[in-house]
Amino acid sequence: MTSFAHFLCSPVGSWAHLSTRSSSFLSPSLPSPPSSASASAPSTRRRRPARAAMEVNAAASAAAPSAVEFNFKGYMLQKAAAVNQALDAVVPLVYPERIHEAMRYSLLGGGKRVRPVLCLAACEIVGGRERQAMPPATALEMIHTMSLIHDDLPCMDNDDLRRGQPTNHCVFGEPLAVLAGDALLALAFGRLADPASYPADDPVPPARVVRAVGELSHCIGAEGLVAGQVVDMESTGLGIPVGLDRLEFIHLHKTAALLEASVVIGAIVGGGSDNQIERLRRYARCVGLLFQVVDDILDVTKSSQELGKTAGKDLASDKTTYPKLMGLEKSREFAEELLKDAKDQLSEFDPIKAAPLLHLADYIAHRQK
Repeated sequence: MTSFAHFLCSPVGSWAHLSTRSSSFLSPSLPSPPSSASASAPSTRRRRPARAAMEVNAAASAAAPSAVEFNFKGYMLQKAAAVNQALDAVVPLVYPERIHEAMRYSLLGGGKRVRPVLCLAACEIVGGRERQAMPPATALEMIHTMSLIHDDLPCMDNDDLRRGQPTNHCVFGEPLAVLAGDALLALAFGRLADPASYPADDPVPPARVVRAVGELSHCIGAEGLVAGQVVDMESTGLGIPVGLDRLEFIHLHKTAALLEASVVIGAIVGGGSDNQIERLRRYARCVGLLFQVVDDILDVTKSSQELGKTAGKDLASDKTTYPKLMGLEKSREFAEELLKDAKDQLSEFDPIKAAPLLHLADYIAHRQK
């Protein structure tokens, strides 16, 4: 049987059996959670190729289209600055000031801006323009911030450090933190759906906007991010590790779903073809799972000071992670496989336009916090 990463990033035709909902958004459903019986049982699927093949894949990944000359650091700094400027304008400090202070505290308090940059890059790879993708890019960052505020709450992960600063509820109190997250979620959908958000001289067709709204709703709701959070909570503190199937369900929904939405919405707004959108969807799923595998590795190999958030909290809360289930070395091999498969999805795009997404995949794979 093929490895999970290969299955995740397989050609379009093999996705048909996965989709259980309307194809109007061309969005195959994410895998359903395994039954309780299979959740605790070890997975019997072959997850990774042999070590020698792994080394070949890693070498091929390094020599893939990312070899195109590209100033990735400069690109990230320029895009992040543009995103920060847009976010600052979207959430002004107005009455009632306290809720807007709470929203701005988390929204503008640092962060790598990976999701909005993915959105901008996906729009540009299919021929769109940054100004068209900036409204959804800011919407995605607002939703990401909402998820962090709520994830840190005492009733969830009960964390007191985020991006090197006290978490929102530690500064503003739990009730206001909940409301700040709620307000960011509502504002995000308003920003995405409002025609006035887009440039008047370079508008985005309404049909694309509606499609983007549907995509975002699916990826963050009870079939996406929320589903992952619920299964994660139900799988914590059981005393025994959950199986790989359940762990992958959690992370494909809790982490990968919003990364997927970022890429897919950028491609939709930019006018990508259905085939381009699906290739980018598979790229995003690989990158999304890769992000979590790397996050799990960093949690056990880095300090809180290095990460800017509490290190070792997954171990302390008895969460199942990839290193805990597979071991550190096998987790690193799995990350390399996901990186290679993500890059493969970009092989049919213009190498120059694909460079940002290729380097973003490398950045996610090799980040240190």
